[in-house]
Amino acid sequence: MNASSQEPFSPAPEKGALSLRPSVLDLDQLQLRELLEAWGEPAYRAKQVWHGLYRQLAATPETLSDLPKTLRMRLSEETIWDPLIPLATLRSQDGQTHKVLFALPDSAQVEAVRMDYARRHTVCLSTQAGCAIGCPFCATGQSGFQRNLSAGEIVAQVLYFARQIAARGERITNVVLMGMGEPLANYEATWAAIRRLNDPEGFGLGARAMTLSTVGLVPGIRRMAHEPEQVNLAVSLHAANDALRDQLVPINRRFPLAQLLEACRYYIAQTHRRISFEYTLIADVNDRDEDAHQLAELLGGLLAHVNLIPLNPTPDSALRPSPRARVQAFQRVLQQHHISCTVRLRRGLDIQAGCGQLRLHRQREANPAT
Repeated sequence: MNASSQEPFSPAPEKGALSLRPSVLDLDQLQLRELLEAWGEPAYRAKQVWHGLYRQLAATPETLSDLPKTLRMRLSEETIWDPLIPLATLRSQDGQTHKVLFALPDSAQVEAVRMDYARRHTVCLSTQAGCAIGCPFCATGQSGFQRNLSAGEIVAQVLYFARQIAARGERITNVVLMGMGEPLANYEATWAAIRRLNDPEGFGLGARAMTLSTVGLVPGIRRMAHEPEQVNLAVSLHAANDALRDQLVPINRRFPLAQLLEACRYYIAQTHRRISFEYTLIADVNDRDEDAHQLAELLGGLLAHVNLIPLNPTPDSALRPSPRARVQAFQRVLQQHHISCTVRLRRGLDIQAGCGQLRLHRQREANPAT
């Protein structure tokens, strides 16, 4: 797909990786075949490498025994096989949440999380190093924006966790693009990564097992409505009136609620798929019964579901999560208005599992004055 001339949000020029070696995860099948043919290899070698990356989950090319030793050595020496370097790993006390801080080839840092459930394994991945949206309750925004991730850097986060559980005969069942960054601000790379993960000849994860979360970039939502992959859409709402949302989600000043809801209606009309609206409950900010009534009025008649999420607090913010009784009262109001809603179970509070928290902590350890 050609790059859009009306990209919804471009926060800063992107910094490229320092290495001149190509990353094999950034190549589609055709580009991989062209690279190997330029090396004098037959075309079928590209499929072998592709399967090695996405089916065998090879951590290095040296483990691909069906390739000639000379090709394995050349792949190892002349390409980047895996762009991620784990810097820190945290595991929750219950053993169900695993968070990793990665360094990229240019020293940018990103986080990803694996959450284990009884019958599924979900990876929450990042699409940008940092974020330029600047939501005041989000640790990612507090640490600033560095650059967009490439498609390969996005995919690599899933492959990292897939290798960990493959040894016990399990696989990643769900992917949520809800980590660091705004996916629709990095549209081309994000969608290339989705297609790479969905490829039946590669990783083979169903599109409906993937969910993309956006703060509400209207052009991106409209563009997403026409993509053939049936990826789930989640919209981070957090407020039901423009005055409050301007404060909590600053991009609302560019795409106010009327425009956002119009885009959501367009998306539903084109796809016939339900939208999830994420609503972070912040004590004494957006959690009153009045706020719940406003939210119900805003979403009335939409094919929608609301995920209520008690705030995952960050150390430097005075904002605190709504108490349990207030969360339940808020949910009751929505249910009285026949709005489908659930309260999301917060995972990994003991390991700074909220997106950007570990990266921000490491930044401040390295630079105490900031």
